[in-house]
Amino acid sequence: MRILIAEDDLSIAELVGGQLAGAGFVVERRSTGPEVWEEGEIGEYAAIILDLGLPGMDGLSILKRWRAAGVETPVLVLTARGSWMERVDGFDAGADDYLPKPFRPEELLARLRALLRRAGRSAAAPVARCGRFTLDEAARRVSFDGKPIDVSAMEYRLITYLMQNRGRPAPALDLALHVQGRDDDSAKNAIEAMVARLRRKTAADAFENRRGFGYLITDEPA
Repeated sequence: MRILIAEDDLSIAELVGGQLAGAGFVVERRSTGPEVWEEGEIGEYAAIILDLGLPGMDGLSILKRWRAAGVETPVLVLTARGSWMERVDGFDAGADDYLPKPFRPEELLARLRALLRRAGRSAAAPVARCGRFTLDEAARRVSFDGKPIDVSAMEYRLITYLMQNRGRPAPALDLALHVQGRDDDSAKNAIEAMVARLRRKTAADAFENRRGFGYLITDEPA
């Protein structure tokens, strides 16, 4: 499942992103109000974690615009203030849950899972197919050519990200950021090793590497 984290504090975004990635979610991060508003309106996400104190456009205004535009994605609001009046304003604007800062990432994860259950997103997680891969999100199971394969949490996130971006090559550094939460050279090398390991578990041609562009799952032959 894809989760959008809208947070301008890099340390909080990395902490939350790491917690969610470790739980098997695919995480996207945005840090300014205008880009959060656009991404939340056009992107397909299971849920959005929204900080109210974003630069350029505050989170409450963004939430009101989303709901007015018919965006029904569940939203968990984060705020540094957390007064009861602000909570009322947030719920009136369309928030599904509220978590004041500071918070424990474990509590955020528990609240997110509860929010997804209420929205019916976890119980009815789809079975997705891409190339020769099948992904059962509810069971956290990956199959190749109809046979289950044993994958690590990071390998699962890599396959999920490539499936969700079907047809668009993903650079190794981009994959590293979404899979490991880092985009340095060592993380890039780890992604290359991970793809090689997955090829051994599946097939040599299961992943395509478009030189200068990145990796993608190979389409099934016509």
